[in-house]
Amino acid sequence: MNAAAPHSPLLDVLIVGAGISGISAACHLTRECPGKRFSILEAREDIGGTWDLFRFPGIRSDSDMYTFGFRFKPWTNPKIISEAEHIRDYLRETVDEFGIRERIRFGCKVLSCAWDSESASWTATAVDAEGRESRIQARFLFMCCGYFRYDEGYTPDLPGLGNFTGAVAHPQHWPEGLDFTGKRMAVIGSGATAVTMIPALAEKAAGVTMIQRSPSYIVSRPGKDFLAGLVNALLPARWASAVNRWRFVRMQDMLYRRSRNKPEAVKDYLLKRVRKVLGEDYDVEKHFTPSYEPWTQRVCLVPDNDLFLAIRDGKADVVTGAIEEIDETGVRMADGQRVEADILVTATGLNLQMFGGVKLFRDGEEIDPGATFNYHGMMLSGVPNLAYTFGYVNASWTLRADLNSRYVCKLLKTMDARGARQCVPVLDENGKDLPELQWIDDFNPGYMQRAMHLFPRQKVRAPWRNTQDYLLDRKLIERSPIEDGALRLS
Repeated sequence: MNAAAPHSPLLDVLIVGAGISGISAACHLTRECPGKRFSILEAREDIGGTWDLFRFPGIRSDSDMYTFGFRFKPWTNPKIISEAEHIRDYLRETVDEFGIRERIRFGCKVLSCAWDSESASWTATAVDAEGRESRIQARFLFMCCGYFRYDEGYTPDLPGLGNFTGAVAHPQHWPEGLDFTGKRMAVIGSGATAVTMIPALAEKAAGVTMIQRSPSYIVSRPGKDFLAGLVNALLPARWASAVNRWRFVRMQDMLYRRSRNKPEAVKDYLLKRVRKVLGEDYDVEKHFTPSYEPWTQRVCLVPDNDLFLAIRDGKADVVTGAIEEIDETGVRMADGQRVEADILVTATGLNLQMFGGVKLFRDGEEIDPGATFNYHGMMLSGVPNLAYTFGYVNASWTLRADLNSRYVCKLLKTMDARGARQCVPVLDENGKDLPELQWIDDFNPGYMQRAMHLFPRQKVRAPWRNTQDYLLDRKLIERSPIEDGALRLS
């Protein structure tokens, strides 16, 4: 690295990450704060974040596209559960439409960001692919890096994995050109990634077996929605998008609330739909009945029953239980059952991290996000001029991204009107006495539980609550004043 890294002119806002969150932030700044100077730093060579990284067969949205699309740009494709290539096209179109591309510095990985109280500014240290270091200064830092590690996925200790002589693929880094035509494939995992890829693999493979330690809840939805299509035909695109978006928000909210209030009724409803496709002779109890209540872990979404149809038609099957050992040609289960495979896919999850691994400092001291409390689910207690976006676990990521982006614009305009140079959430004595919870409460999949110590904590009352409730957040965030006593402007 260069010893003397050059500084860029002082920006008003620095956005880290050009995925859905960063694009949302940039578009809102362009629309609502046109005088602000901002740049986006992106470690990869293209926009899209997750949708540029993941290239495994069958990758598609795991929620409806009316809530997954941006509030300010209608989703016009008739598919409400869409393939990744169409999502990437939508994101590129958005970036070009709002003139965002020229503000992005690609191949620029941020290593650290340091706050200096005297100058009331952040300095980001970044490095490019050749190892050249640069420093970028900004008044406000908007972290839009997602919440998992891009360089490695999670692979548990699978006994004997090193003995397997066939190809081993992790969905996060799918081998380019991997030919699975006519191959026997075993997919280890039962989450959203596994249920997404298995129907696509089954189209070419000789057979696909999903090996799961325990089942997940899986619900099917039509790939195209009749009512949404009718609304699109009758109304202008922007009106139709707003109507469809609100309808799907309400539908998701209703299912989630009913899952929390009447879990047994929702469980029976979900399993009845599975039995309807697979038939009464299929062992739904063993393979598709989780031990937990709906939405204490994520409910997986599939379009047009594609996973269940692949199983019913004999193109895929499910094996449930503990893995005893992986050998040269397959997987031996603890109950003695054996799965022969030419290719193993370890769809075993993600490694979470804060802020894309970027280290934060305040006046020379490193900031531990896990020792802070979240403010409105988007700022850290005691940390000035910083916002971040982490999407919902029970709804589309973009709902939260747009909500945060609008709030940041409102905050910046309020600071300008007050002549303030900095804002900082302060947890006063009343707040400190409130009971505290982990970052996301009552949601316990393994990938979350492994990393909760890395994330800010929350209190039981707003504005220190991370509600995971979009409709409630709209009321709490959009209707509350910026100067609410907890966020201090100076």
